[in-house]
Amino acid sequence: MKILIVGGGGREHAIAVSLARDERVTEIVCAPGNGGISGIARCVPVKATDIEGQVSLAKAEKPDLVVVAPDDPLALGLVDRLTECGIRAFGPTKLAAEIEASKSFAKGLMAKYGIPTAECGVFDDIEAAKAYIREKGAPIVVKADGLALGKGVTVASTLEEALAAVDSAMGDGVFGAAGNRVVIEECLFGPEVSMLCFTDGKTIKTMVPSQDHKRALDGDKGPNTGGMGAISPVPCYTKEVHERCIREIYEPTVAAMNAEGRPFKGVLYFGLMLTAAGPKVIEYNCRFGDPETQAVLPRLESSLLEIMLAITEERLSGVPVEWDSGACAAVVLASGGYPGAYRTGYPISGIEEAEAMGAKVFHAGTKLDGGKTVTSGGRVLAVSCRADTLGKALDSAYACASKISFENMHFRKDIGHGAR
Repeated sequence: MKILIVGGGGREHAIAVSLARDERVTEIVCAPGNGGISGIARCVPVKATDIEGQVSLAKAEKPDLVVVAPDDPLALGLVDRLTECGIRAFGPTKLAAEIEASKSFAKGLMAKYGIPTAECGVFDDIEAAKAYIREKGAPIVVKADGLALGKGVTVASTLEEALAAVDSAMGDGVFGAAGNRVVIEECLFGPEVSMLCFTDGKTIKTMVPSQDHKRALDGDKGPNTGGMGAISPVPCYTKEVHERCIREIYEPTVAAMNAEGRPFKGVLYFGLMLTAAGPKVIEYNCRFGDPETQAVLPRLESSLLEIMLAITEERLSGVPVEWDSGACAAVVLASGGYPGAYRTGYPISGIEEAEAMGAKVFHAGTKLDGGKTVTSGGRVLAVSCRADTLGKALDSAYACASKISFENMHFRKDIGHGAR
Protein backbone atom coordinates (compact mmCIF):
# COMPACT_ATOMS: atom_id res chain seq x y z
CA MET A 1 0.00 0.00 0.00
CA LYS A 2 1.07 3.56 -0.68
CA ILE A 3 0.69 6.07 2.15
CA LEU A 4 0.75 9.87 2.00
CA ILE A 5 1.51 11.59 5.32
CA VAL A 6 0.68 15.28 5.64
CA GLY A 7 3.08 17.19 7.91
CA GLY A 8 6.76 17.57 8.59
CA GLY A 9 7.58 17.32 12.28
CA GLY A 10 8.69 14.80 14.88
CA ARG A 11 5.17 13.42 15.20
CA GLU A 12 5.04 12.71 11.47
CA HIS A 13 8.44 11.02 11.60
CA ALA A 14 7.19 8.75 14.40
CA ILE A 15 4.02 7.95 12.43
CA ALA A 16 6.07 7.16 9.34
CA VAL A 17 8.37 4.83 11.28
CA SER A 18 5.39 2.97 12.76
CA LEU A 19 3.62 2.62 9.42
CA ALA A 20 6.79 1.44 7.70
CA ARG A 21 6.90 -1.59 10.02
CA ASP A 22 3.83 -3.04 8.27
CA GLU A 23 4.85 -5.30 5.39
CA ARG A 24 1.84 -4.11 3.39
CA VAL A 25 3.34 -0.61 3.16
CA THR A 26 5.32 -0.42 -0.07
CA GLU A 27 5.85 3.35 -0.31
CA ILE A 28 5.49 6.40 1.93
CA VAL A 29 5.23 9.95 0.61
CA CYS A 30 5.39 12.86 3.05
CA ALA A 31 4.49 16.48 2.41
CA PRO A 32 6.44 18.48 3.27
CA GLY A 33 8.50 16.07 5.41
CA ASN A 34 11.93 16.87 6.86
CA GLY A 35 15.55 15.75 6.82
CA GLY A 36 14.91 12.62 8.87
CA ILE A 37 11.66 11.59 7.24
CA SER A 38 13.43 11.66 3.88
CA GLY A 39 15.31 8.54 4.98
CA ILE A 40 12.15 6.41 4.83
CA ALA A 41 9.78 8.46 2.66
CA ARG A 42 9.81 10.52 -0.50
CA CYS A 43 9.32 14.11 0.61
CA VAL A 44 7.40 16.61 -1.52
CA PRO A 45 7.58 20.34 -0.70
CA VAL A 46 3.88 21.06 -0.25
CA LYS A 47 2.95 22.91 2.94
CA ALA A 48 0.57 21.09 5.27
CA THR A 49 -1.75 24.11 5.26
CA ASP A 50 -1.88 24.31 1.44
CA ILE A 51 -5.18 22.47 1.24
CA GLU A 52 -5.61 22.56 -2.52
CA GLY A 53 -1.92 21.74 -3.00
CA GLN A 54 -2.31 18.67 -0.78
CA VAL A 55 -5.46 17.61 -2.63
CA SER A 56 -3.65 17.98 -5.97
CA LEU A 57 -0.73 15.95 -4.63
CA ALA A 58 -3.06 13.20 -3.43
CA LYS A 59 -4.78 13.08 -6.82
CA ALA A 60 -1.42 12.77 -8.54
CA GLU A 61 0.09 10.20 -6.16
CA LYS A 62 -3.09 8.09 -5.79
CA PRO A 63 -2.25 6.81 -2.27
CA ASP A 64 -4.28 4.09 -0.61
CA LEU A 65 -4.46 6.22 2.53
CA VAL A 66 -3.70 9.84 3.43
CA VAL A 67 -2.76 10.44 7.07
CA VAL A 68 -3.46 14.07 8.00
CA ALA A 69 -1.34 14.54 11.11
CA PRO A 70 -1.17 18.26 12.12
CA ASP A 71 -3.98 20.32 13.63
CA ASP A 72 -4.03 23.17 11.08
CA PRO A 73 -4.93 21.17 7.94
CA LEU A 74 -7.51 19.22 9.96
CA ALA A 75 -9.10 22.47 11.15
CA LEU A 76 -9.01 23.77 7.57
CA GLY A 77 -10.99 20.76 6.34
CA LEU A 78 -8.38 18.74 4.44
CA VAL A 79 -10.02 15.42 5.35
CA ASP A 80 -13.36 16.73 4.04
CA ARG A 81 -11.77 17.80 0.73
CA LEU A 82 -9.98 14.48 0.27
CA THR A 83 -13.14 12.53 1.05
CA GLU A 84 -15.09 14.60 -1.48
CA CYS A 85 -12.50 13.53 -4.08
CA GLY A 86 -12.91 9.85 -3.21
CA ILE A 87 -9.54 9.63 -1.46
CA ARG A 88 -9.41 7.70 1.82
CA ALA A 89 -8.10 9.93 4.63
CA PHE A 90 -7.33 9.35 8.28
CA GLY A 91 -8.32 12.17 10.63
CA PRO A 92 -11.39 14.06 11.82
CA THR A 93 -13.55 16.31 9.66
CA LYS A 94 -13.43 20.09 9.99
CA LEU A 95 -16.51 20.05 12.23
CA ALA A 96 -15.01 17.42 14.52
CA ALA A 97 -11.58 19.13 14.57
CA GLU A 98 -13.20 22.20 16.12
CA ILE A 99 -12.82 20.38 19.45
CA GLU A 100 -9.22 21.61 19.28
CA ALA A 101 -9.48 24.54 16.89
CA SER A 102 -11.85 26.42 19.22
CA LYS A 103 -11.28 26.25 22.95
CA SER A 104 -14.57 28.06 23.50
CA PHE A 105 -16.40 25.31 21.58
CA ALA A 106 -14.62 22.65 23.65
CA LYS A 107 -15.50 24.38 26.93
CA GLY A 108 -19.12 24.72 25.86
CA LEU A 109 -19.25 21.03 24.92
CA MET A 110 -17.91 20.00 28.32
CA ALA A 111 -20.33 22.29 30.15
CA LYS A 112 -23.31 21.00 28.17
CA TYR A 113 -22.50 17.32 28.69
CA GLY A 114 -21.13 17.44 32.24
CA ILE A 115 -17.54 16.55 31.40
CA PRO A 116 -15.27 17.70 34.27
CA THR A 117 -13.09 20.71 33.46
CA ALA A 118 -11.98 24.04 34.91
CA GLU A 119 -14.40 26.93 35.49
CA CYS A 120 -13.94 29.54 32.79
CA GLY A 121 -15.07 32.67 30.99
CA VAL A 122 -14.93 33.35 27.24
CA PHE A 123 -14.27 36.88 25.98
CA ASP A 124 -14.19 38.79 22.71
CA ASP A 125 -13.74 42.13 24.47
CA ILE A 126 -10.37 42.96 25.97
CA GLU A 127 -11.69 45.09 28.83
CA ALA A 128 -14.26 42.46 29.82
CA ALA A 129 -11.50 39.86 29.88
CA LYS A 130 -9.37 42.05 32.15
CA ALA A 131 -12.31 42.73 34.47
CA TYR A 132 -12.88 38.97 34.83
CA ILE A 133 -9.23 38.45 35.70
CA ARG A 134 -9.34 41.18 38.36
CA GLU A 135 -12.50 39.62 39.80
CA LYS A 136 -11.09 36.06 39.94
CA GLY A 137 -7.51 36.87 40.94
CA ALA A 138 -4.35 34.86 40.33
CA PRO A 139 -3.12 32.26 39.63
CA ILE A 140 -5.25 32.04 36.50
CA VAL A 141 -4.89 30.64 32.97
CA VAL A 142 -5.25 32.69 29.77
CA LYS A 143 -5.71 30.81 26.49
CA ALA A 144 -5.96 32.01 22.92
CA ASP A 145 -9.17 30.50 21.57
CA GLY A 146 -7.70 29.25 18.30
CA LEU A 147 -4.67 27.26 17.18
CA ALA A 148 -1.36 28.79 18.29
CA LEU A 149 1.24 26.02 17.79
CA GLY A 150 0.91 24.95 21.42
CA LYS A 151 2.11 28.36 22.62
CA GLY A 152 -1.19 30.17 23.19
CA VAL A 153 -1.52 29.30 26.88
CA THR A 154 -0.25 31.45 29.76
CA VAL A 155 -0.38 30.05 33.29
CA ALA A 156 -0.21 33.39 35.10
CA SER A 157 0.96 33.45 38.71
CA THR A 158 0.17 37.18 39.10
CA LEU A 159 -2.55 39.55 37.94
CA GLU A 160 0.05 41.55 36.04
CA GLU A 161 1.14 38.48 34.09
CA ALA A 162 -2.46 37.55 33.26
CA LEU A 163 -3.35 41.06 32.12
CA ALA A 164 -0.21 41.18 29.99
CA ALA A 165 -1.21 37.86 28.37
CA VAL A 166 -4.58 39.34 27.40
CA ASP A 167 -2.88 42.43 25.97
CA SER A 168 -0.48 40.22 24.02
CA ALA A 169 -3.20 38.01 22.53
CA MET A 170 -6.04 40.47 22.00
CA GLY A 171 -4.22 43.80 21.78
CA ASP A 172 -0.92 43.02 20.09
CA GLY A 173 -2.23 40.09 18.04
CA VAL A 174 0.80 37.86 18.65
CA PHE A 175 -1.29 34.78 17.78
CA GLY A 176 -3.10 36.43 14.88
CA ALA A 177 -6.82 35.68 14.58
CA ALA A 178 -6.41 32.79 17.04
CA GLY A 179 -6.11 35.36 19.86
CA ASN A 180 -9.08 37.57 18.97
CA ARG A 181 -11.06 35.60 21.53
CA VAL A 182 -9.64 34.32 24.82
CA VAL A 183 -10.69 31.67 27.29
CA ILE A 184 -9.80 32.48 30.90
CA GLU A 185 -9.80 29.53 33.30
CA GLU A 186 -9.30 28.76 36.94
CA CYS A 187 -5.85 27.34 37.57
CA LEU A 188 -6.02 23.62 38.32
CA PHE A 189 -3.38 21.83 40.36
CA GLY A 190 -2.07 18.29 40.17
CA PRO A 191 -0.08 16.04 37.84
CA GLU A 192 -0.74 16.46 34.11
CA VAL A 193 -1.35 13.43 31.91
CA SER A 194 -1.84 13.12 28.16
CA MET A 195 -4.12 10.34 26.96
CA LEU A 196 -4.32 9.73 23.23
CA CYS A 197 -7.20 7.57 22.04
CA PHE A 198 -8.11 5.87 18.80
CA THR A 199 -11.78 6.21 17.93
CA ASP A 200 -13.98 5.52 14.91
CA GLY A 201 -16.87 7.50 16.39
CA LYS A 202 -18.38 4.37 17.92
CA THR A 203 -15.57 2.55 19.71
CA ILE A 204 -12.80 4.22 21.69
CA LYS A 205 -9.51 2.46 22.43
CA THR A 206 -7.00 4.24 24.61
CA MET A 207 -3.27 4.33 24.02
CA VAL A 208 -0.79 4.19 26.90
CA PRO A 209 -0.64 7.32 29.12
CA SER A 210 2.10 9.85 28.61
CA GLN A 211 3.24 13.12 30.14
CA ASP A 212 4.46 16.14 28.19
CA HIS A 213 6.79 18.79 29.60
CA LYS A 214 5.67 22.13 28.19
CA ARG A 215 7.90 24.67 29.89
CA ALA A 216 11.18 25.58 28.23
CA LEU A 217 13.39 25.38 31.31
CA ASP A 218 14.21 22.92 34.07
CA GLY A 219 11.92 22.95 37.07
CA ASP A 220 8.90 23.68 34.85
CA LYS A 221 10.01 27.27 34.45
CA GLY A 222 10.14 29.59 31.46
CA PRO A 223 7.63 30.07 28.65
CA ASN A 224 5.32 27.38 27.29
CA THR A 225 6.61 25.52 24.24
CA GLY A 226 5.25 22.90 21.90
CA GLY A 227 6.79 20.36 24.30
CA MET A 228 10.34 19.68 25.52
CA GLY A 229 10.01 15.95 26.18
CA ALA A 230 7.65 13.17 27.12
CA ILE A 231 7.49 9.97 29.13
CA SER A 232 5.28 6.90 29.04
CA PRO A 233 3.87 5.46 31.25
CA VAL A 234 2.93 7.93 34.00
CA PRO A 235 3.10 6.34 37.49
CA CYS A 236 0.32 8.52 39.00
CA TYR A 237 -2.12 7.43 36.28
CA THR A 238 -3.39 4.31 38.01
CA LYS A 239 -5.88 1.69 36.89
CA GLU A 240 -8.50 3.33 39.10
CA VAL A 241 -7.87 6.75 37.56
CA HIS A 242 -8.02 5.20 34.08
CA GLU A 243 -11.38 3.56 34.71
CA ARG A 244 -12.78 6.81 36.09
CA CYS A 245 -11.53 8.72 33.02
CA ILE A 246 -13.15 6.21 30.67
CA ARG A 247 -16.44 6.55 32.52
CA GLU A 248 -16.47 10.31 33.12
CA ILE A 249 -14.39 11.78 30.26
CA TYR A 250 -13.39 9.59 27.30
CA GLU A 251 -16.65 7.83 26.44
CA PRO A 252 -18.83 10.88 27.27
CA THR A 253 -16.76 13.05 24.93
CA VAL A 254 -17.18 10.69 21.98
CA ALA A 255 -20.90 10.46 22.74
CA ALA A 256 -21.16 14.25 23.01
CA MET A 257 -19.54 14.75 19.62
CA ASN A 258 -21.99 12.29 18.10
CA ALA A 259 -24.90 14.08 19.76
CA GLU A 260 -23.68 17.37 18.29
CA GLY A 261 -23.58 15.90 14.78
CA ARG A 262 -19.78 15.97 14.73
CA PRO A 263 -18.74 12.29 14.90
CA PHE A 264 -15.03 12.08 15.64
CA LYS A 265 -12.89 9.58 13.70
CA GLY A 266 -9.15 9.59 14.25
CA VAL A 267 -6.96 10.30 17.26
CA LEU A 268 -8.63 12.20 20.08
CA TYR A 269 -6.19 13.59 22.63
CA PHE A 270 -7.19 14.36 26.21
CA GLY A 271 -4.97 16.73 28.20
CA LEU A 272 -5.81 15.92 31.81
CA MET A 273 -5.10 17.36 35.25
CA LEU A 274 -5.38 14.86 38.09
CA THR A 275 -6.76 17.21 40.74
CA ALA A 276 -7.66 16.42 44.34
CA ALA A 277 -11.31 16.42 43.19
CA GLY A 278 -10.61 13.96 40.40
CA PRO A 279 -9.40 14.07 36.78
CA LYS A 280 -10.40 17.11 34.74
CA VAL A 281 -9.89 18.04 31.09
CA ILE A 282 -7.42 20.86 30.42
CA GLU A 283 -7.71 20.64 26.65
CA TYR A 284 -8.60 18.43 23.72
CA ASN A 285 -6.48 17.89 20.62
CA CYS A 286 -7.82 16.45 17.40
CA ARG A 287 -4.65 14.49 16.51
CA PHE A 288 -1.53 12.77 17.81
CA GLY A 289 0.33 14.96 20.31
CA ASP A 290 3.89 16.13 19.81
CA PRO A 291 6.18 15.05 21.51
CA GLU A 292 3.88 12.49 23.20
CA THR A 293 3.71 10.48 19.98
CA GLN A 294 7.48 10.00 20.08
CA ALA A 295 7.12 8.33 23.50
CA VAL A 296 3.88 6.44 22.80
CA LEU A 297 4.09 4.95 19.30
CA PRO A 298 7.40 3.15 19.97
CA ARG A 299 5.43 1.09 22.52
CA LEU A 300 2.71 0.05 20.02
CA GLU A 301 2.88 -3.66 19.21
CA SER A 302 -0.15 -3.79 16.92
CA SER A 303 -0.21 -2.56 13.32
CA LEU A 304 -0.79 1.19 13.15
CA LEU A 305 -1.85 0.81 9.53
CA GLU A 306 -4.54 -1.73 10.43
CA ILE A 307 -5.81 0.52 13.23
CA MET A 308 -6.02 3.51 10.88
CA LEU A 309 -7.79 1.51 8.18
CA ALA A 310 -10.24 0.17 10.76
CA ILE A 311 -11.05 3.68 11.94
CA THR A 312 -11.80 4.90 8.41
CA GLU A 313 -14.09 1.88 7.97
CA GLU A 314 -15.69 2.17 11.45
CA ARG A 315 -14.62 -1.33 12.53
CA LEU A 316 -12.21 -0.47 15.33
CA SER A 317 -14.03 -2.73 17.80
CA GLY A 318 -12.67 -5.80 16.02
CA VAL A 319 -9.02 -4.73 15.81
CA PRO A 320 -6.51 -5.44 18.60
CA VAL A 321 -4.58 -2.47 20.01
CA GLU A 322 -1.74 -3.87 22.09
CA TRP A 323 1.19 -2.19 23.86
CA ASP A 324 4.45 -3.34 25.40
CA SER A 325 4.70 -3.47 29.17
CA GLY A 326 7.84 -1.35 29.38
CA ALA A 327 8.51 2.37 29.14
CA CYS A 328 9.70 5.01 26.72
CA ALA A 329 11.22 8.47 27.19
CA ALA A 330 11.73 11.20 24.59
CA VAL A 331 14.02 14.20 25.17
CA VAL A 332 13.63 17.15 22.78
CA LEU A 333 16.74 18.94 21.55
CA ALA A 334 15.82 22.51 20.63
CA SER A 335 17.40 25.57 19.07
CA GLY A 336 18.71 28.06 21.62
CA GLY A 337 16.14 30.81 22.16
CA TYR A 338 13.11 28.63 21.38
CA PRO A 339 10.17 29.32 21.76
CA GLY A 340 11.34 32.88 21.10
CA ALA A 341 13.72 33.97 18.36
CA TYR A 342 16.36 31.47 17.26
CA ARG A 343 18.75 30.86 14.38
CA THR A 344 18.79 27.85 12.07
CA GLY A 345 21.09 26.27 9.49
CA TYR A 346 23.53 24.74 11.99
CA PRO A 347 25.04 21.32 11.09
CA ILE A 348 23.99 18.47 13.40
CA SER A 349 26.44 15.76 14.47
CA GLY A 350 26.09 12.58 16.48
CA ILE A 351 22.72 11.25 15.31
CA GLU A 352 24.27 8.02 14.04
CA GLU A 353 26.14 7.53 17.32
CA ALA A 354 22.94 8.02 19.33
CA GLU A 355 21.04 5.50 17.23
CA ALA A 356 23.92 3.02 17.46
CA MET A 357 23.40 3.16 21.23
CA GLY A 358 19.76 2.14 20.83
CA ALA A 359 17.91 5.43 20.49
CA LYS A 360 15.41 6.31 17.81
CA VAL A 361 16.05 9.92 16.85
CA PHE A 362 12.90 11.54 15.48
CA HIS A 363 13.51 14.62 13.34
CA ALA A 364 11.33 17.72 13.70
CA GLY A 365 13.13 20.91 12.65
CA THR A 366 15.76 19.50 10.26
CA LYS A 367 16.51 19.62 6.57
CA LEU A 368 19.17 18.27 4.23
CA ASP A 369 21.64 20.85 2.94
CA GLY A 370 24.26 19.55 0.55
CA GLY A 371 23.86 16.05 1.95
CA LYS A 372 24.26 17.23 5.54
CA THR A 373 21.52 17.43 8.15
CA VAL A 374 21.09 20.96 9.52
CA THR A 375 18.68 22.67 11.90
CA SER A 376 15.58 24.29 10.40
CA GLY A 377 13.20 24.84 13.32
CA GLY A 378 12.73 25.46 17.01
CA ARG A 379 12.33 21.87 18.13
CA VAL A 380 15.01 20.04 16.18
CA LEU A 381 15.11 16.40 17.35
CA ALA A 382 13.50 14.06 19.86
CA VAL A 383 15.77 11.34 21.25
CA SER A 384 13.52 8.42 22.14
CA CYS A 385 14.55 5.31 24.10
CA ARG A 386 12.66 2.24 25.28
CA ALA A 387 13.49 0.13 28.33
CA ASP A 388 11.77 -2.14 30.82
CA THR A 389 11.50 0.69 33.38
CA LEU A 390 10.98 4.43 33.07
CA GLY A 391 14.20 5.18 34.94
CA LYS A 392 16.25 3.11 32.52
CA ALA A 393 14.49 4.69 29.53
CA LEU A 394 15.30 8.18 30.80
CA ASP A 395 18.92 7.29 31.54
CA SER A 396 19.29 5.89 28.02
CA ALA A 397 17.62 8.89 26.38
CA TYR A 398 19.96 11.32 28.10
CA ALA A 399 23.03 9.18 27.40
CA CYS A 400 22.12 9.07 23.72
CA ALA A 401 21.26 12.76 23.62
CA SER A 402 24.74 13.56 24.92
CA LYS A 403 26.18 12.21 21.65
CA ILE A 404 24.32 14.80 19.55
CA SER A 405 25.38 18.40 19.13
CA PHE A 406 24.68 21.54 17.13
CA GLU A 407 25.37 25.19 17.83
CA ASN A 408 23.16 26.71 20.56
CA MET A 409 21.52 23.36 21.32
CA HIS A 410 19.19 23.48 24.31
CA PHE A 411 17.33 20.74 26.17
CA ARG A 412 15.74 20.18 29.55
CA LYS A 413 17.74 18.01 31.92
CA ASP A 414 14.80 17.04 34.15
CA ILE A 415 12.34 15.26 31.84
CA GLY A 416 10.47 12.69 33.95
CA HIS A 417 11.50 14.33 37.23
CA GLY A 418 9.57 12.77 40.10
CA ALA A 419 8.26 9.93 37.89
CA ARG A 420 11.16 7.48 37.98
